[in-house]
Amino acid sequence: MKADPELIRAAQTGNRKALENLIAVSRVDIQRVAKWHCASNGDAEDATQETLWIMYRRIGGLQTIASFPAWTFSIVRRECNRLWRKMRNEVELPPDDSPLFAFRPEVELRNDLAAAIHSLPDKYRTVIVLRDIRELSIEEIANELGFSRAAVKSRIHRGRRMIREYLDD
Repeated sequence: MKADPELIRAAQTGNRKALENLIAVSRVDIQRVAKWHCASNGDAEDATQETLWIMYRRIGGLQTIASFPAWTFSIVRRECNRLWRKMRNEVELPPDDSPLFAFRPEVELRNDLAAAIHSLPDKYRTVIVLRDIRELSIEEIANELGFSRAAVKSRIHRGRRMIREYLDD
């Protein structure tokens, strides 16, 4: 994301024009990420709109300007995940429309994922549950567990890799 740090800083301080410009500049990148992470184009549009709204309301709480791209992308991913969960509760997807997993019956997939998560060593299972199930941010997990951000990211990466290996077998 190519937002000017001064534009972000001005938006953080409440400059409405800067915030409007920041939203306009960020929209294309947010849409691209949403199309990548969401199950459908409609969900991508909804996630984009919700992300821009959240960005508008919460930009003042952004702690560092350098974290702006990661912050907005995490909002997009969270919105796509929320929309996907909502859709999964409303309708059963046919095999060709499944955006995140190869087709498996839902019960089998849940059992396999639960077994994969359960098979993880505690240090990886804890961060996976906090990040992917409770949807805490990296910063929130680091604060809760008393780890550095790098340690949390490393454990999440290794835990997810172990889950993929488990599911591939």
